[in-house]
Amino acid sequence: MNILITGASGLIGRALTRELGELGHQVYAMSRRDDMAAFYWQETQPQHWEIRWDESINIDAVVHLAGESIGSMRWSAAKKQRIYDSRIDTTRALVNHLQHLQTPPQVLLSASAIGFYGEGGESDKDENSAPGDDFLANLAQEWERLANQASVAGIRVLNLRTGLVLSAQGGALATMLPPFKMGVGGRLGSGQQWMSWISLDDMVAALVFLLNHPDAHGPVNLVSPQPIRNIELTKVLAQTLKRPALCHMPTFAVKALFGEMGELLLLSSIRVRPTRLQALGYTFQDGDFTAALQASLQTP
Repeated sequence: MNILITGASGLIGRALTRELGELGHQVYAMSRRDDMAAFYWQETQPQHWEIRWDESINIDAVVHLAGESIGSMRWSAAKKQRIYDSRIDTTRALVNHLQHLQTPPQVLLSASAIGFYGEGGESDKDENSAPGDDFLANLAQEWERLANQASVAGIRVLNLRTGLVLSAQGGALATMLPPFKMGVGGRLGSGQQWMSWISLDDMVAALVFLLNHPDAHGPVNLVSPQPIRNIELTKVLAQTLKRPALCHMPTFAVKALFGEMGELLLLSSIRVRPTRLQALGYTFQDGDFTAALQASLQTP
């Protein structure tokens, strides 16, 4: 297949590009820097993206992963706007372009997040669960609504509700590693909040699986079947690194330091199940958190 990836330079995009290439697919990246590339987009003015698309190349599938990092810093008003615009504006522009192609792709895999569900406490969430009502939940709902409009052109659309992607090369784990390596890591808040995760290997394998399953459509939770509490994650990470984890950060401190970002990303409990992915027949490579963590730390 000819596959176009947006956000190809990110953690998931890089790994997916490598895997698809090894499987014999032709992979193209939607570029923001090389204006001579076959596929190029640029924000020419606020909320307006110019897209150049080489229609001599018949794209079979699009994997839309573009979006500003959400966990790298406390959210200022400007940061929240970038988080929102980098997802909503790019998705709107991409889908609008796909709808007007003479030969549209067969499938669009569009990023979303388990933040769709909002704070869930001890309840299990699957693809039929109701959405939440906070910044991330509302963002995910609009993100998916826009992506789903590609179906008007006969494109099969999947909304990738992704959890914490486990990789030492980027994402949440890479951010957590430095304090734990220095022996100053610890649980966040009560530590009882559920964290729904997926290894990078399973993330990539699941995307390939979904590309190749024409019956798959709609929202799909990309998470391990075994979520973990923050206190247990803290314990496993400290033991794996052979470091203490004594620096508990109370809830008030998380909120004071990180504001809304800390409340929604670090303290929220979201216990998500990969119901639809398993029903489609996907078998997880990394179900056990300890083994998956050790493998991710050994990956060069």
